[in-house]
Amino acid sequence: MKYLLIFILILPAYLALAQQPLIHSHNDYAQSQLFVNAWRNQAFSIEADVYPGDSLPVAHDKKNITPGKTLVAMYLQPIIVLFKKNHGHISDDIAYAPVLMIDIKENSEAVIAQLVKLLSPYRDVFDRTVNSKAVQVVLSGERGTVQHWTQWPSYILFDGRPDEIYDSATLQRVAFISDSYMNYANNKDSIKGRLQRLVKKVHGMGKLLRLWATPDNPSAWDLLNQSGVDIINTDKVSECQNYFLSKHK
Repeated sequence: MKYLLIFILILPAYLALAQQPLIHSHNDYAQSQLFVNAWRNQAFSIEADVYPGDSLPVAHDKKNITPGKTLVAMYLQPIIVLFKKNHGHISDDIAYAPVLMIDIKENSEAVIAQLVKLLSPYRDVFDRTVNSKAVQVVLSGERGTVQHWTQWPSYILFDGRPDEIYDSATLQRVAFISDSYMNYANNKDSIKGRLQRLVKKVHGMGKLLRLWATPDNPSAWDLLNQSGVDIINTDKVSECQNYFLSKHK
């Protein structure tokens, strides 16, 4: 109930910023300045794909796993260092508190168990019941059995889907709702109309909406924003953020 109440309170503020949509750094680990560019541009959410392993290897495909490229080395440790440097915040802008979205590629039960082990010593960095400005961890991809979500620690939330059915307790563990853009683009009627109906459904659940597999250019960003999509999925974080900032000005 606590998470739902907090979300209900902040949702109107997010929706009011129609000209400043939230930015999701898609496959952030593939960027030339992984994490740093998203952090500098105050991305709402930062995505990393992971596989099972002690430090959770980061890669889009299993064949691309490289020693040393892990969630711990590339994201968790830098975030912990920033919180120490900024006295309980991720940056000197104390209002900024991003989401770390972890896309699990396989064996979710093992990955989540390992993640809990890695995060539990740093509750002040990754648990918003301890620190309201903590980084919120959200699991996507292979997310495990929906009915088991509430069995994991409360500081771990999940990336929901518009057609999944949640009871009230499970809905509280849903951070936002995501879906593929292609489910709405390949139809005869208006893409914008279909997106607006999806937005209405998701907002009726009290959640924000993100779409993946979207075109990544200003025209597409405008379509998504004008349709009411809250979180813009992009590989071009700086360009997208600056585009909307310039429009808002």
